[in-house]
Amino acid sequence: QVQLVESGGGLVQAGGSLRLSCAFAGRTFSSYLMGWFRQAPGKEREFVAAISWSGDFTYYSDSVKGRFTISRDNAKYTVYLQMSVLKPEDTAVYYCGADHLGRRYAVTDEYDYWGQGTQVTVSS
Repeated sequence: QVQLVESGGGLVQAGGSLRLSCAFAGRTFSSYLMGWFRQAPGKEREFVAAISWSGDFTYYSDSVKGRFTISRDNAKYTVYLQMSVLKPEDTAVYYCGADHLGRRYAVTDEYDYWGQGTQVTVSS
């Protein structure tokens, strides 16, 4: 069984930055494609970013491309999301997910495991 624990969320002003972390435990980290999703109140969970098993490939939603950077440290079993130039519309609970097959990285149902989420609030 895989456990995922997100951290690093908080309250930040528009234009500011935050770095989220997701610690992975229970299986071999490098066997999983990792993704970040977010869910705002009253909305569906949406794809933010994903990173391949080795970290060679990264994928972003159009809404965060150029502002967010996903990375992973396979030695530390951790995936990160560096968020910059934050906007009020980035406010959401951010979740990390682990996907063993990695066929459709932007699809919520493809992920095998999820963390409990961390709140990010961006004030205007």
